[in-house]
Amino acid sequence: MTTEFRPPNLALSTVGLSLATFMQVLDTTIANVSLPTIAGNLGVSSNQSTWVITSFAVSMAIALPLTGFLSRRFGEVRLFTACTLLFALTSFLCGVSQSMGMLILFRALQGAVAGPMYPITQSLLIGIYPPAKRGMALALLAMVTVVAPIAGPILGGWITDNYSWPWIFFINVPIGIFASMVVANQLRAKVEQTERPKIDYVGLVSLIVGVGALQIVLDKGNDEDWFNSTFIIVTSIVAAIGIAVFLIWELTDKDPIVDLKLFRHRNFTVGTIALILGYAAFFAIALMVPLWLQRNLGYTAIWAGYASAPLGIIPVLLTFVVGKYGPRMDLRLLAAAAFVVMGLTCFMRADFFIGIDFYHVAMVQLWQGLGVALFFMPVLTILLSDLQQNEIASGSGLATFLRTLGGSFSASLTTLLWERRAVTHHEQLTEHITAYSPTAQAAMQQIGQGDQQTAAGVLNGIITQQAYQISFNEVFHALGWIFLALVLVIWLAKPPFTPKARTVSGGH
Repeated sequence: MTTEFRPPNLALSTVGLSLATFMQVLDTTIANVSLPTIAGNLGVSSNQSTWVITSFAVSMAIALPLTGFLSRRFGEVRLFTACTLLFALTSFLCGVSQSMGMLILFRALQGAVAGPMYPITQSLLIGIYPPAKRGMALALLAMVTVVAPIAGPILGGWITDNYSWPWIFFINVPIGIFASMVVANQLRAKVEQTERPKIDYVGLVSLIVGVGALQIVLDKGNDEDWFNSTFIIVTSIVAAIGIAVFLIWELTDKDPIVDLKLFRHRNFTVGTIALILGYAAFFAIALMVPLWLQRNLGYTAIWAGYASAPLGIIPVLLTFVVGKYGPRMDLRLLAAAAFVVMGLTCFMRADFFIGIDFYHVAMVQLWQGLGVALFFMPVLTILLSDLQQNEIASGSGLATFLRTLGGSFSASLTTLLWERRAVTHHEQLTEHITAYSPTAQAAMQQIGQGDQQTAAGVLNGIITQQAYQISFNEVFHALGWIFLALVLVIWLAKPPFTPKARTVSGGH
């Protein structure tokens, strides 16, 4: 006999699960704009304060692929409740930290308990919704995933300016307690079969060492000038050895802590590749646009946030439409449309210039939101579609881990390309500015009004600004072609794309 669990109140259960995910995703970006204030209050340098972000990212990256193992051991509901409560507790501890060392430690703990929250939410939502409405559940989760990172910097800046930086962490406490109580109450009757799998210590240690070192390399590479730094070279070697040992061991061990054999499923493999590359390109946009607005156009952090925010409008408006009607279509069409729209908006940004106004920047963000609204739900549905029920938590955790790692690679690579290409263009633009060029000398005279030193400084600033603008345009041109290439990738998936029914054996 098979039964399907339904909570007493589906809407309330959805609110509890979504709130916890919103809180967790929000915390990946909310501290970014507050780093200068945190560094000043705790008496450390700006470089040291970036470990507030790095420690969270490293711990979360390590914990994500362990989701499947932890859910088998403790059960999904219990794991979700524990992680959400611990997230609230570690948030409180972050807020009361009196030194940078304490804050980094508690942020690392916060990242560790945050890791399983998103994939477990995904698995629970699929489980409590009937098959016909699972697209709606995934669309709702996708909307939360998009809106939370946008809201993070704006909310973080507002709280820091109007209250104090600890409140960016304290706001998680009531949300976490409420969400965990709601989900524990609504899903307490859900029958779950737990196991006591043998702990794969070699896999666990190699995962921690390899992924932890890799995340540090990606987060710190630009600051340390990459392989000109002994620290980066040593950490990269450690990462390479750790990941090599992890992959070999996990593929040969009888009871691996991370099930890499999930890639035997065609749709999971294709969907995960599309998710990694699509999210990496999306993450590059989310990173570069606010930085460009502040560096090239002179926006403040909060106004850069306002210009970026229209990205979330269409996903919010279309969530229920995509969730309701999307599953009736070929999901490859929806995903392909998403990639085309996001590719076209990248090509639009490739034509941006220094004098562009707020309206045009915000409108391109708005139209990109259409692509984002169509992206997450079909891709997530495709990658989960051919997994067995007992593989969903593991698959979701593994895909989310690789997506997160893709975002980290993207952040490092696009920042590096932007910087390096800007240097190249600066050199090219200054080739013809010499003491022997009458045009250059006339321009210097006009700019500096006779003061050669002032003129040289002003002219160098203008050239630097233009060099970064040309480099920005080049990066977005490349991102546009990446999105268009993903149209071909997603068509490698094979229907049907309906997630497998969640069944619970009556004997358990």
